[in-house]
Amino acid sequence: MTQLCRAIYISQAVGNAGSNLLSVAEILGVSERNNRRDRLTGVLLSHDGWFLQALEGSRTDIERLLTRLHKDPRHKNIRMLGFDPITERSFSDWSMGQILVTPRIAPLVSRQPLDALTAASAFALLVAAVAQAGAQS
Repeated sequence: MTQLCRAIYISQAVGNAGSNLLSVAEILGVSERNNRRDRLTGVLLSHDGWFLQALEGSRTDIERLLTRLHKDPRHKNIRMLGFDPITERSFSDWSMGQILVTPRIAPLVSRQPLDALTAASAFALLVAAVAQAGAQS
């Protein structure tokens, strides 16, 4: 049986990649298709020129995706915050969910700069933002 893992990383958006809704929609469309194929789940938050993403799946499938991400020209300075074994998925409903920074979510994101997050604080932020986004629906 393959080991279930969660990777959390942050990267800087290049150009309009993180702020332009069309470019984020393109990223999500391709990610959703590829992640479904590779049995990966996760969530993406883009804010202030940064991407914060959690990915869940087998170590091999996540490593394969991370190799592709390092070649993606839409972001740079990828920094792994965590890559750890997990017992269950926290974002199992999404092959690639997007967290929009709405007025209700903005206070969560503004507590500290995204590039200062640890793996634990990044995960807590994503879980809280997903919960808050679900409360908006």
